[in-house]
Amino acid sequence: MPIEWAQRSKVSKTLRGASLCVMLSVAWLVPGSEAQAQQYQFNTVVIEGNQRINDGAILTRAGIGRGQTVSGGQLNDAYQNLQNSGLFESVAIEPRGGTLVITVVELPTLNRVSFEGNRRIKDEMLEALIGSTERRVFNPTQAEADAAAIAEAYSNEGRLSARVQPRVIRRDQNRVDLVFEIFEGDNVEIERLSFVGNRVYSDRRLRRVLGTKQAGLFRRLIKRDTFVESRVEADKQMLRDFYQSRGYVDMRTEAVNAELTRERDGVFVAYNITEGQQFRFGTVSLDNEVPGLDAAAYRKILKIRPGVIYSPSLVENDIARIERQAIRDGIDFLRVEPVIERNDRDLALNVTYKLTRGERIFVERIDIEGNTTTLDRVIRREFDSVEGDPFNPREIRQAAERIRALGYFEGAEVNARQGSSSEQVVVDVDVVEQPTGSLNFGGSFSNNDGIGVAVSFQEDNFMGRGQSLNLSISTAEDATRYGINFVEPKFLGRDVALGFKLDYAETNSSYTSYDTERLILQPSLRFPVSENGRMAVRYTLEGIEMIDRDEAPDQTNSATIQNEIDAGALFSSSVGYTYTYDTRRTGLDPTQGMLFEFGQDFAGLGGDNSFIKTSAKIAGEKRIFNEEVTLRATLEGGALAWNSGTNRAVDRFILGPSIMRGFEPGGIGPRDQSNGADDPLGGNLYAVARFEAEFPLGLPEEYGISGGVFYDVGNLWDLSDVNTTGGTIVGEGGSFRHVVGVSVFWDTPLGPLQFNVSEALKKESFDKEQSFEITLRTTF
Repeated sequence: MPIEWAQRSKVSKTLRGASLCVMLSVAWLVPGSEAQAQQYQFNTVVIEGNQRINDGAILTRAGIGRGQTVSGGQLNDAYQNLQNSGLFESVAIEPRGGTLVITVVELPTLNRVSFEGNRRIKDEMLEALIGSTERRVFNPTQAEADAAAIAEAYSNEGRLSARVQPRVIRRDQNRVDLVFEIFEGDNVEIERLSFVGNRVYSDRRLRRVLGTKQAGLFRRLIKRDTFVESRVEADKQMLRDFYQSRGYVDMRTEAVNAELTRERDGVFVAYNITEGQQFRFGTVSLDNEVPGLDAAAYRKILKIRPGVIYSPSLVENDIARIERQAIRDGIDFLRVEPVIERNDRDLALNVTYKLTRGERIFVERIDIEGNTTTLDRVIRREFDSVEGDPFNPREIRQAAERIRALGYFEGAEVNARQGSSSEQVVVDVDVVEQPTGSLNFGGSFSNNDGIGVAVSFQEDNFMGRGQSLNLSISTAEDATRYGINFVEPKFLGRDVALGFKLDYAETNSSYTSYDTERLILQPSLRFPVSENGRMAVRYTLEGIEMIDRDEAPDQTNSATIQNEIDAGALFSSSVGYTYTYDTRRTGLDPTQGMLFEFGQDFAGLGGDNSFIKTSAKIAGEKRIFNEEVTLRATLEGGALAWNSGTNRAVDRFILGPSIMRGFEPGGIGPRDQSNGADDPLGGNLYAVARFEAEFPLGLPEEYGISGGVFYDVGNLWDLSDVNTTGGTIVGEGGSFRHVVGVSVFWDTPLGPLQFNVSEALKKESFDKEQSFEITLRTTF
C-alpha cells in the first residue's frame, strides 16, 4: 500500500533532485567497462545533510576511509550500504577530485502514531500489532508491514474487505506523524458451507461437525459464521477426527475452496473430501517383550473386540489401561506400541499391542509460563507425572488436552525437551490466559413460572485457583430464587470434586393453593469409581414451609393440604449418594450412548423427618440413517419410604413437564378435592418412560430448526403414611397415562429451545392437561 505524503510536491522535487544526482554520480563513476578498473583516493571526505547521525557512523557504514584507495565498484557498494541502512531517505555519493562528497537526507523521527476509522478493534490492540514506535526513526518499509499486520487482524475477524492506508504528515524539526487510515468494511459471512465427495454423511451432518457455521438468523450475535482463514485447518482436523472415529481411516480433505460473492460481503466454502471405506477391528492381540510381565493378565483388560467399528480413541483407551496396570504391578518405563495391519479384503484392521521396555528417561521438572492469574498448582495437577517420575509421552499429550479443556486459556502448548542429561526431560507448558468470569443479565419465560429476570455471576477460575463460583438471582411471576454454588474440582490435589450449595427459593405457583419457602444447604463430594462410573456423596439440610395465601382469604384449601400447612416449617437432615455410569464419551460406538443413574437419600440424622428417598434413571441414545435421525429412550422412577414425621406434598414426587409431558406440574397423580378444592398431592411412587425421535425438517441448516415426535407413558401413585383425614382423595391407586406429541427444536444464541404440542391418548378425568409448552432443551 503506497504511503501518501503531505506536501507531496515539495517531497517529489527533493526526491527527483536526489535521484538525478545519484544517476549522474553513477554514470560518472561507471562510464563503461574500463571505468570499473579506475581507482580513487580521497584525502578529504565531506558529509552533508546529516543532523542526528555523526560523520564517523556514516563513514563506518559506507566502509570508506580517508586516504584509502577505492574502485568504482567499492564506491557503488558504499552507496548501497548507506541506502539499505534504513536510516536515510536518500543518499548521493559524488567524487570531486581528491574530495568525496556524501550527501544524505535523514529519515525523519516518528513523532506520533495514531489510528483513524477503527471501531471494531481498539487502539490498544492495534498498538500491540505494529513495530513503528514513537520517537524513533521512521521507516517506510516498517509502516507498510504494520499496515499489512492490521489488515490481517481484521481478516481474522472475518473482515476480508478491510483496507489500511498508512499516511505520513510532515512536522517541523524533521519529524513526522504516522496515521493509519482504516476502512474496516463488513464481516464476510459464510453464505454456504458445502462438501464434495461425501457419500456416507450428508452436508447437513458434516456441518454440525465443523466449528465454523453458516450465516443464520442470528448472524449479528454469532461470530462463528464469519470466514476466518485460520479456522480452516482446525475444521479440517475436526472432519478427520469425525470420520476416523467411525472407521473411515483413509478419509482426507483434498482441498478447501473459498469463493467471494460479487459484492465481497459473503463467501462460499466448499470442502473437497475423500471418505474411503469403513474399517472394523480384526484380530486384537498382545506381543510381550518385557521379562516378568504376565501377558495373559494384560490381555484380559483389553476392551476391544473383533467386529467393532475402528476408532483411534478405543486404541488409546486400551493403551491407557495397560499402562495403568503396569504402574500397579511396579513395572516402570513400559512402552505400548500399537501395530496396525490392514486387511483390505475384509476391510479390517488387526491391532497388536507391542509391549517393550522403554528408555530410562525421567521427568526432571515441569516449567510453566504465561499464567498471570492461574496458579501453577492448578496446571500441575492436570499431570499424572511429577518431577522424578518415569517419562511417558502419551501421558504428557493427555495432560496437554486436559489443560486445554479447562477453559482457562486461549492457548496452551505442552512440549518436552532434553534436560540436564540425556536421561532427563523438561516439560515446558506455555499458556495464554483468557477471561473466565461472566456477569449475565437475562430474561426468562416458562409455562410454569411465567416471565422473569435473571442475574448471575459465574467465575470458572476463582482467584486463579481453578475453582468454580456461581452467584445467581432469578425472579419470575411465580418463583424467586437465590443461590450460591461453589466447586473445588481437585480437592486435596485428588480427582475429587468438593461442592458447596446454598439455595433459597420462594414459589407462588398458580398450580398450587399454597406458597412455599425452601432453604437448602448441601456440601458434596464427587469422584470416579471406574472408567465410566462416578460416585457423588452428599449431606443435605433442607427446610421447607408451606404457607397459606393471605391474599386469597376466600380460597379454601383441601383437608390434606391444610394439615400439611398447619405443620409449619420442617427440617430434614439427610445423607445420600448418586452413582452415575455414562458411556457417551468413552463408549465403543460414537453414534450411541447410555446413561444410568441411581441415588438414595437417608433422612433422620436429626431434623423433623425420617425417610428413604430412592430414584433411578436409565437412558439411551442412538443415531441412525447416517446419523440424520436421533432416537432416545428414557425410563425413570422413584420411591419414597416414610418412617416418621409429616409426609407433605413438598416432600413427595410431583411430576412436571420435564418428566411427563402433556400435563401441568402436578397434573397427574392423587388429588384432594375436599372443601371445593382440587389440590395435587404428589405420590410416594412414580414410573415414567419417554420415547423420542429427532429429525431434520428440510429447512436450511443455518436456521437451527429440527423436528421431533414423542410418546410418554407414566404414572404417579401411593399416599402411604400421608395424613388424609377429612380429605376426598382421587387417583391414589394411579393409572398409566399415555401421551403423544410433536416437537420443534430451535438452537438460538440464548440457548436450545423446545416447543411441544401434545395430546393425551389416555388420562383420568381429574388430570390437568397442558397441550403446549416451551422449555429450555436438555439432554438425557
